[in-house]
Amino acid sequence: MDLYYQVTGEGHPIVLLHSGGTDRKDWTFLTPRLAQHYKVVTFDVRGIGKSPSPNPNDKVNYVEDLLLLMDHLELDSAMLVGHSIGGQIATEFALNYPEKVNNLILIAPSLSGFHYSEAFNEYINSINRVAPDIDQMLDISLSGSLYQVVMSSPHRDLMIQMHRDYFNRILTWPNFEMFWPQPPAVERLDELSMNTLFIIGEKDFQDNHRVAEQFKKVPNVRLSEITNADHMVTLTHPDKLFMKIDNFIKE
Repeated sequence: MDLYYQVTGEGHPIVLLHSGGTDRKDWTFLTPRLAQHYKVVTFDVRGIGKSPSPNPNDKVNYVEDLLLLMDHLELDSAMLVGHSIGGQIATEFALNYPEKVNNLILIAPSLSGFHYSEAFNEYINSINRVAPDIDQMLDISLSGSLYQVVMSSPHRDLMIQMHRDYFNRILTWPNFEMFWPQPPAVERLDELSMNTLFIIGEKDFQDNHRVAEQFKKVPNVRLSEITNADHMVTLTHPDKLFMKIDNFIKE
């Protein structure tokens, strides 16, 4: 297994999948709380943090990477907690390997096949246009409304450092193809069979709230909003996040 991972605690396994723009430190404050009750697995997805970059012309499949990690750790099944693109990976994995997912917990996930707004796409494009100037990329990205709470919090420096590390890594990536299962998950949400918890910060991007509306198609879903939180609820509201996750699992 070439992905970098850490295992903390004992009990039923929970695998945490970090957001874009971060690495496994996305879970800095949630992991210690969960590890008091569960076996917690955190890892860096391919090309991020301490995990290796894709090889030139690779077909990178984050879903299959997660399967390989679980097989390496001899986990027949686990609870998945996915944040942002980590939530997209978790959703795709749950659709393709439902027998391996006990509970699905999604924190403001992205969603394959979802049509994002022109405003969202322009935000992403404006970051890409100033590459490889990392300082400008940081300024534009972290000025987005989805980061307004975390950037006014005591965790501002951690957010900046994770973002800087992320941009440094992706700018060194070779050309490769990112592969997602087909058909896209937006067309298959009603197939999710496990209990699902969808958590979102009140002040997250409007597009992510629109994604939440899509998840109402999931048969056994619970939607939960955290007030005065943005996309980085993992950093700013770990206690509330832990309580919601722990209560959901126990119920």
